[in-house]
Amino acid sequence: MSIPGFDSWLGSAQGRYVMDWEQRKLDEAVADIFGFNALQIGMPQYDFLRANRIPLRQKAGEFGAVDVLSEMTALPFASHSTDLIVLPHVLEFSTDPHQILREVERILIPEGQVVIVGFNPLSLWGLKQKLDRSGDFPWNGNYLSITRLADWLQLLGFEVDRGTLGCYAPPFIQQKWLRRWHFIESAGERWWSFSGGVYLLRAIKRVHGMRLITPDWRKKAVRAKALRPVTHKEGHGH
Repeated sequence: MSIPGFDSWLGSAQGRYVMDWEQRKLDEAVADIFGFNALQIGMPQYDFLRANRIPLRQKAGEFGAVDVLSEMTALPFASHSTDLIVLPHVLEFSTDPHQILREVERILIPEGQVVIVGFNPLSLWGLKQKLDRSGDFPWNGNYLSITRLADWLQLLGFEVDRGTLGCYAPPFIQQKWLRRWHFIESAGERWWSFSGGVYLLRAIKRVHGMRLITPDWRKKAVRAKALRPVTHKEGHGH
């Protein structure tokens, strides 16, 4: 199953503008993550794992040129088997984003990482999404705010490691207008960082209660002392 208008939007000026930013930021986000298995879920038209050096890098999804064809809510991977997962615009176009995140948590190893990219509802792009009734991608999604997503991740035991926003220009259709508004990118990062049209969030799966168990020599010494026979001194009161 494909998303209506998905491929045509990717080839549009808007699509190129957003994807250029996302490819650049995802390259930076995944470059320093190591392990044995990495997985990109969705958007197989792009290689968002290209800057990562994990040996086995796969794409999974419900359509397109993927390595593993599967439902995103029931991933055919073993629990605790994956070191890195990239989710590009998956959650806001799913009917069950909670279940996708539960599956991500299940298959990630302890200390494994997930990188999520989504449209920011608190932006001009989010405003356009609220007003647009065409049913076309990307306006037909249910945009999730960073705070809401961070809350979901925290409930699943993740710790948000980093976040960044970009694409501050209004969602113009024509390339020339997007180019003319290029000046706002640096200004937006400095003054209106919360209002970028797209965000990237990286989180680490923490397993609470896991700690190194070391010998408690102090307690052992106390026990040994307590087991020593008691000797009574003679010559007192006799």
